Amino acid sequence: MSLRKKEALVGIALTLPFLSGFLLFYIIPFFITGFYSFTSGISGMYFAGFRNYAEVFASHAFRLAAYNTFRFMAAGIPLILGISLALSLMIFGKTGHSRIFQSIFLYPMVIPVGSVVMYFQVVFSRYGVLNRILYQLGLPESDWLESSSAFLVLLFLYLWKNCGYNIVLFLTGLNGIPREYLEDARLNGAGKWQYFRYIQLPLLMPSFLFVFVMSVINSFKCFREAYLLGGQYPDESIYMLQHFMNNNFASLNYQRLSVAAILVFLVIFALIILLFSWNRHREKDMAGLIREKAKPSAHRAKGRRSEPEPPAFYREHRGMLLNETGEQRIQRKTGRGQEGRRRR
Repeated sequence: MSLRKKEALVGIALTLPFLSGFLLFYIIPFFITGFYSFTSGISGMYFAGFRNYAEVFASHAFRLAAYNTFRFMAAGIPLILGISLALSLMIFGKTGHSRIFQSIFLYPMVIPVGSVVMYFQVVFSRYGVLNRILYQLGLPESDWLESSSAFLVLLFLYLWKNCGYNIVLFLTGLNGIPREYLEDARLNGAGKWQYFRYIQLPLLMPSFLFVFVMSVINSFKCFREAYLLGGQYPDESIYMLQHFMNNNFASLNYQRLSVAAILVFLVIFALIILLFSWNRHREKDMAGLIREKAKPSAHRAKGRRSEPEPPAFYREHRGMLLNETGEQRIQRKTGRGQEGRRRR
């Protein structure tokens, strides 16, 4: 047996436990869920076609849950991306305190969810700390967890808990940008906004894409907090798709549960495919632009051997040298001028 075959067999043997668990706990249950979505009945299975899908789409509870879920994503994901990016840019460069800030922002992820929700209930309940403060100040009180304000409380909890993880990811991407780019941009007179827009932001796109995907996943995982804050039947503003699936599971309606799970999977899968397609087209456009700039100039004299275009930073420095005044050129070439005078 050749060495390559032995290495292949060893690799398969090492990955076999993971592949077995992934097949047993993810792939097989997914196909079982898809099968349930096209059947009806509890004791006996009968093929129902797309009738379950039509009933789910006609359900007011499903439409409310889908609306609240996508409204939460539309409000939470842009906010957490903007706040995380802004805070990471503020922390970046503070080498002496960077690790301290990272530890502070990661601390909410270490705290158990039950403890966090208990603290929020103490603060935002009807007779909680916040209403007590408002009463002392003479301001109107509010039932934060049993009204439309529960959506804002859940949104704040999502931002507070997951912002630190995104900050660490953005800081990792920022630390991967070479310092020479910053020094070169400063030499060419670029400001902070120009450096962020034309250098940092394009190079942060892979990290930005990963942070976006993780933020979408964490927004769906926020059901734990919503369930602990509002219970099985919370206020309508925080009734999510996970509430819909959990209530159908409790009532043994596995068909509607399976339909909702399949629809959530399709939406997330389509969103991720669109993001990766956009990123692939962006990379192709950037590669084409680099190849176009690397082509030799058309105005070169005929018969002269074409040379590759110099690097971008060299072209920029060369442009600075060409734009300098006569006095600056004389001062820069003082040594050469002195040599010329000695020869004369």
